[in-house]
Parts: sequence; C-alpha cells; structure tokens
Amino acid sequence: MAFVGRGRGYDRAITVFSPDGKLFQVQYAQEAVKRGYTALGVKVNSGVVLAAERRSPSKLVEDGSVEKIFQVDDHIGAGASGLIADARVLIDRARIEAQVNRMRYDEPIPVETLSRSIGDIKQMYTQHGGVRPFGTRFLIGGVDANGPQLYETDPSGVVAAYKAHAIGGGAAGAIEVLESRYEEDASLDDAISLALDALKTVIEGKLGSDKVEMTIIPAETEEFEKLSKDKVDEYIKKAG
Repeated sequence: MAFVGRGRGYDRAITVFSPDGKLFQVQYAQEAVKRGYTALGVKVNSGVVLAAERRSPSKLVEDGSVEKIFQVDDHIGAGASGLIADARVLIDRARIEAQVNRMRYDEPIPVETLSRSIGDIKQMYTQHGGVRPFGTRFLIGGVDANGPQLYETDPSGVVAAYKAHAIGGGAAGAIEVLESRYEEDASLDDAISLALDALKTVIEGKLGSDKVEMTIIPAETEEFEKLSKDKVDEYIKKAG
C-alpha cells in the first residue's frame, strides 16, 4: 500500500491525524474491506435483494456455518464484506438496537435509524485510544413504513442510501452491471436476476448455489427470507 511507511507514529495504538490529514488506521480498515468477498444489494419498489459471494475455505467446513448475510430483525438483513468476525460483533449490537426499539416504541426499527446507529458505533471506534476501526462494510437492507430501503456503512462511520450497490473485492465490476441495468420499478424476480448477473463478474467458474448466498425482503410481506440452495439454483437457471 502506497501509504505504508509515511504513517509511522500515526498508525499504531491510537488513531490520530497524520501531518497531511490522513487517518491511517481507517485507511487500513478500508483496505481490509477491499480484500473481502463481494456482497451487493438491490432495492426496487417490490422489495430488497441482498446477495453475497460464498467461498468455502475447505471441503471439511460445514455448509452454512460461515455467513455473509445476517438477519437483524424480522424486516432487516445485512450483507457484510471484510473481517466477518468484526461484522458479527456489530450485528449483535444491531440486533440489540432493534429489540430495544420494539420494547421502547412498540414498533419495528426504521432501516435508516438502525444504519445510522451502526455508523455511529463505527465512527466512535476511529477516535478512541486502545481500539481499532471495524474492518467491515455493511449493506443494510429492509422494508419499513417508508418502503424498501438500502444503506451502506463503511469503516469510517459514513452512512449512505443506495438504490443498488456492491462492496468488497469485486465491487467495481459488479457496480458497472448494476449501473447499466438497474430499474427502480423492476419486479423482485428481475432484481434477483440482476444481482446474480452482477455476481457473475466476480465469481470464478460456473455460477451455482454453492457460490452464492442470497436473501430477499419483499415489500408485500416485509419479512426477511433467506433463499434455499434449491431456490437459488432455480433463479440461476432462469437468469441463464
């Protein structure tokens, strides 16, 4: 990395500004995300699709034991890229936030509120001694009173809303596909096909359910639904 060496004294136990205004610890966390597997989200009027590249580190690993897409609440899911161990810690915090909101206000937490809460936690870890930034980026999707929603949170704590987006190592190629073919009024099935086509640009070899993890949150039901391998294979065949 080009900035290694220039940050001596500014990238160790505490995140502080270097003389040229950089936060090297945050930049390193961003690099960790770039080395992670690709995840993407597509928001259309009929719901939200979250999809992620799946790679098994060994044939001996139990199928499904390493997740890239997490359920946060009945109506919200999150796709992660980067350090999945860091992601799991933040997902636990997100689930607590969602449950507290239900108990306090007797209603599901809005997707934006949850996304900004996770962004606040990430930002806090960029300015305290003895801790490091979280090396993970999220795509948080769900359906609430305002309809389908899709947000990204990055290691610095920035939160942004998207119609469709991709994160991780192969994000650039996937984003090109999303930008060229995205339609807001597309059906949920069309959004699934678009997500699969975008993943084709980053997945080596033939696309199959063993290489893809996918979740949908339809606007009609407002419920998180993780697609089975058989269902994913069915959509792959439809997409051609």
